Amino acid sequence: MPEFRCVVNENNKSTELPLLRIGGSVEQNPHMRAFWASTISFFLAFLGWFALAPLGLDVATSMRICENQLFPPDEYPKRVAYLKYKNLKTEKTYCVYGKNDDDTPTDCNPAPEGATGEEAEMYDPSVLTACVCTGGTRCKNTLADAGVASVASTIFVRVALGTLLERFGPCNVQAGLMAFGAIWVAAAAGISAEWNFILIRFFIGGAGATFVTNQFWCSLMFAPNIVGTANATAAGWGNLGGGVTQVFMVLVLFEPFKSAGMEADLAWRVAMLVPACLFVLTAVLIKLLCWDTPTKKRFSPADTGKTQGASMWDYVEVIKDPRVVVMIFQYSACFGTELAMNNQLATHFRTYFQMKAGDAASLASAFGGMNLFARSLGGISSDFLFAKFGFRGRIWAQFLGLFFEAFFLFGFGLVDNTQPWGVALAVLIFFSLFVQMSEGTSYGIVPFMNKQQLAVVSALVGAGGNLGAVIAGFCFYKPIDHPLTPFKVHAAYVMFWALLSPLYYWPEHGGMFVGPKVAKIEETKVAEPEQAAQASA
Repeated sequence: MPEFRCVVNENNKSTELPLLRIGGSVEQNPHMRAFWASTISFFLAFLGWFALAPLGLDVATSMRICENQLFPPDEYPKRVAYLKYKNLKTEKTYCVYGKNDDDTPTDCNPAPEGATGEEAEMYDPSVLTACVCTGGTRCKNTLADAGVASVASTIFVRVALGTLLERFGPCNVQAGLMAFGAIWVAAAAGISAEWNFILIRFFIGGAGATFVTNQFWCSLMFAPNIVGTANATAAGWGNLGGGVTQVFMVLVLFEPFKSAGMEADLAWRVAMLVPACLFVLTAVLIKLLCWDTPTKKRFSPADTGKTQGASMWDYVEVIKDPRVVVMIFQYSACFGTELAMNNQLATHFRTYFQMKAGDAASLASAFGGMNLFARSLGGISSDFLFAKFGFRGRIWAQFLGLFFEAFFLFGFGLVDNTQPWGVALAVLIFFSLFVQMSEGTSYGIVPFMNKQQLAVVSALVGAGGNLGAVIAGFCFYKPIDHPLTPFKVHAAYVMFWALLSPLYYWPEHGGMFVGPKVAKIEETKVAEPEQAAQASA
């Protein structure tokens, strides 16, 4: 057995997660190299994946699709987006004397009789922001379509990764995804119209599939006693990129570039080149410094107990298991929610709460920033309850995470812009805590669902997360113009899948309310010979 830097079990998998033990050659420390390579690559993939989200209004301005660019208020004063507009800072409305209908206005109320000069004006275009991009506008629809496209493409790539990982191994797949993503992140600097904006976000979404490699790779390297924590930490710190990008792209790149003298149109384009360069560097380092398994440079299906190579029929066999289907949709309710929030929150704070780009990005980053510890907390709680109560502890951890996620998501939908933004932030933090914890508890269960088909199960569940974001985008956030109702409807979706947790049951593991049946059968088999021996004596 090789001399590893980590304590290992009989399968050479690490039974500990020493985060700072990074020294040694690849032969001595393949476990932590894999952990940090999968974590950092996924972090950067997330950063590039959602880099355009906090810059959405600036990109829209460059494409000239803002409502006040397409329909100048002087020429089109009765646009619904204008009639409903209220400046939260000044408390002034576009309709000086109110609108003729609160819900479906067609015009502003006329000025009082006898009013003269400025008092006779029924419209006040000066209250409008530089880019009006509220519900029902072409701008809002374009950003929504691009957001959905960015997560939809990842569904197909994540599903395909189940086969690709078995054929090419985690190192090759992860390096390939980062290299492919770099091309499209760099191409984003040339966005000029709605069609190529949506297309580029679609292809950038392929980088989001790095999550599947992240989880599969860690499952190959870490033992059952610590795999929940390892998976949750690697994925959580990777997901942290979705929060960091909200601040990094705006406050670290975009705003300083503007302060240096760049026009806004050029500043956001140059900013997109930074994550593209980081993608390329990461791909090269993974290829040079990492192994797929603790003892081999390249993975083979036999390492997980499979007697045959990768096949598309594996997907059919796995998806026939209703427990896998439930997990796919439960993951759509947590990770899908996170992806939806990464696309929605910065724009929500900028348009609904009318905040500056930097302030909105900071609040939005608080959601993703919880990944610093919350997803790991989910994995730790899953491992802890597993140690205390057996496998049913993992299922209860999953249920409670999703239940409270739904509760606080509904609460976020109750916070309107008449309340201080601090209220929204406080609810958002608790909401984010349970979103990330639910993601961690999900992958505390996944490695036990079908061990021989681990790659396929990981791929399908990971794809389910993106499916959830597509469902949220098309069914909740795009068609509903009200700024808060989509959050409440989304909460109902999460609660529905949480309540299906009792469907989890395996004879060898048990379920939410019962213990494992296999253990009882084995105990009976052991007891019968003993009883027979006593009887004969």
